[in-house]
Amino acid sequence: MPTKTLEARLVNPTTNKHQKIRETQTAYRRALDDAFQQGCETQSATNDVVVQYDLSGYAKNALKKYVPQLTGDSYDADELSDEHPVRFTDEGFDIDHKPQNAYEWYLKVPHHEDYDLWFPAGINPEQRPLVEALYAGDAEPGEFRLVERDDNWYLHATVHFDVADTVCSESDDVTPVGVDIGEAALATVCHRNECDSPTAPRLWNDEAKTVRELREQYFTAMRRLQRRGADVLTDTYGDEIWRQIDDILHTVSREVVDHVVGIDGGVVVLEDLTYIREDMDYGAYMNRRLHGWAFAKLHSQIMYKAEGRGIDVVTVNPRNTSKECHACKEVGSRRHQATFSCTNDDCWVSEYQADINGALNIADRYPAGERQPQSDRDSGQKVVGDDSGGDGASLTGPQDSQADAENQQTTLGTYAS
Repeated sequence: MPTKTLEARLVNPTTNKHQKIRETQTAYRRALDDAFQQGCETQSATNDVVVQYDLSGYAKNALKKYVPQLTGDSYDADELSDEHPVRFTDEGFDIDHKPQNAYEWYLKVPHHEDYDLWFPAGINPEQRPLVEALYAGDAEPGEFRLVERDDNWYLHATVHFDVADTVCSESDDVTPVGVDIGEAALATVCHRNECDSPTAPRLWNDEAKTVRELREQYFTAMRRLQRRGADVLTDTYGDEIWRQIDDILHTVSREVVDHVVGIDGGVVVLEDLTYIREDMDYGAYMNRRLHGWAFAKLHSQIMYKAEGRGIDVVTVNPRNTSKECHACKEVGSRRHQATFSCTNDDCWVSEYQADINGALNIADRYPAGERQPQSDRDSGQKVVGDDSGGDGASLTGPQDSQADAENQQTTLGTYAS
């Protein structure tokens, strides 16, 4: 089973959380040193030493596996490093998703037996498919580690996932299938047949309409609830709305991949989000709209689900994919959301469905595409004693100040989701 490593930065720990995470690190290193100095060569011997330390069972169990490796034949270590990361077994890993917040992703750091810490997580955009797969339960976490580096805290998690053998056509020919992710249709797919004609287009318009209605419903209700000061109801209602949106995105991404699987030699061709992030300034309104539409989320889900089915994924430069004519490649106009107009008098295209036109342009850029490495669980109930009030939604624990909470809600740092 292939493995990859997820690195996430824990964003802006409050003074209280910083203190508690330091306590975890100190207790872990003392337990490690104690067990090492006593030469524990078995899990049982290690357990007798580490059981007295104020650590979570996930950290103690990781020590029980690790110390015998250090003292035995595996590593045969003579001394310990002063900068050992804190290790946790896979059972302690948990992830939560709050797309309505400034930081979408939240990770748990086990503190001790009956108390866990939750942190907003800064995720490298290139690793988003890995995070999406973990959250959806399509990948399994392995051991994870708490690392301190350059005055910042990080979690490094080993991620296991199944990857099917690459699907090959009988003739080994490649059929690029353009996937356009947009506003009027959550996704549009289309490819060219052997005669170079647009073939088998499919649009997910109804799903886009539903998501649009849910988002409007969410923002309207949130304004009313916040005016009433109903914070708990606000969080609960928001979670349910975004869960429905998440379900729709998973359904659409799965159907997109199913569509490509059914095409002989099909390869998924997506726009490269790197270019979109660096070259386009949408402004505050469009940024919020794109965030609300979960553009990157759907993009990432398609990527990891295609890989899981053995389908290649290529990303291409998105420049003018919505403005070029798929027939003559001249830049035309898009006066209406659903209609592309070609301004080339010599071209047979006058007007065309805009999203299908965009999907074809994306597919046509396949030869110039660069293969992108495939970056690369439904979260369960949280322990009642967690600092996050039981659901991982809050940015702060019960001891944190309101000022800290406001700062975390509005400040975006490195690897902002």
